[in-house]
Amino acid sequence: MSLIEKNKFRADFPALTQRIRGKSLVYLDSAATAIKPWPVIEKIGHFYTYETANVHRGAHYLADKATVAFEASRERVRSFLNASSTDEIIFTAGTTASINLVAQSWGRTFLKAQDEIVISEMEHHANIVPWQMVCEQTGSKLKIVPIMDNGELDMEKLEKTLSSRTKILALTHCSNTLGSFVDIKAAAKMARRCGALILVDGAQAVAATPVDVQDLDVDFYTFSGHKIFGPYGIGVLYGRKDLLQQIPPYQGGGSMISTVTFENTTYNELPYKFEAGTPNIEGVIALGAALEYVTDKVGFAQIQEIEHQLLTEATTKLQAIPGVKIFGQAKMKAPILSFVVGSQHPSDVAQILDQEGIAVRAGHHCCMPLMKRLGVPGTVRASFSLFNNQADIDTLVRGVIKAQEMLQ
Repeated sequence: MSLIEKNKFRADFPALTQRIRGKSLVYLDSAATAIKPWPVIEKIGHFYTYETANVHRGAHYLADKATVAFEASRERVRSFLNASSTDEIIFTAGTTASINLVAQSWGRTFLKAQDEIVISEMEHHANIVPWQMVCEQTGSKLKIVPIMDNGELDMEKLEKTLSSRTKILALTHCSNTLGSFVDIKAAAKMARRCGALILVDGAQAVAATPVDVQDLDVDFYTFSGHKIFGPYGIGVLYGRKDLLQQIPPYQGGGSMISTVTFENTTYNELPYKFEAGTPNIEGVIALGAALEYVTDKVGFAQIQEIEHQLLTEATTKLQAIPGVKIFGQAKMKAPILSFVVGSQHPSDVAQILDQEGIAVRAGHHCCMPLMKRLGVPGTVRASFSLFNNQADIDTLVRGVIKAQEMLQ
């Protein structure tokens, strides 16, 4: 019996026990957000019930306990990314907040007119708009690297685009629409040769593959907790310590200071310099529980085997349906399938799938420039995770066929 015929991890996700319009829930929207396993749900409930307190400054038992748990999660993240120090782990509101932090703190400090920022054609808006804003503020220029027809980044074009004017290369590790992985290690070597920094949007990658920031040799790496079974409103920015020491804080307020007078403020040490105000304490603690679940209970070897089986089986069955076109055929791919059903609007297809209890995404997936490249206004996106099984694939296939028949 294959791993996906009877998936043993389904019982960890209580959301899957519910019925949608009389049908069992088939959750195929993990690229947008992951449903939560019991250890994460229980961790949040336990904190609110027994451990609620602010961190770092309290002089009582609960504050000490919360601080210990908070910093233990920072160490868990450090280990998860193989960063060299917890000083390099900054908690933010998510990937978008992390990229904006780098764009504003580093970009506005070091970029000047005629400098170049290089991104790819398949970036999420979160890795496009912040750089456009910085270009407007500094006079720097945005350069775009195209993708190939199979959905892979054109590495030859990337190398030709990079130059002595390039100051930072900002790339997704894995496309949220095509599922294509980018060879970040190779891209980082190219960036190094021209003296540029590299930032990586890891929002889609961290739940699918181990990440070692030292081995990848990246300067900044970002991800969001909710994509890897954690809570909303919590994210991580990894930054090389020497770089973080050079740049000013993005926000001011409590916690990020050392001393304050009306004449002058001195900033706190890393990583607290970038963590102004009361943090998302329960989010940080529950993120630690999510990473523990992924690495200790499941393990990336099983995750990758399950998701490879899901992707292969779903791709084969969807491609067999006349009129279905799948975008993105990269050799290295996450379990994400973006497709259209003939000339039917993706939202119409998704609404019919919803009537069958199937949760998918429809639209441009915050990748409007990529949709223009693909020549479509949007796609239906089915994204799989470690809890999906063979029955979910079969239900999706039946739903797509039904949608096709109803919309003809």
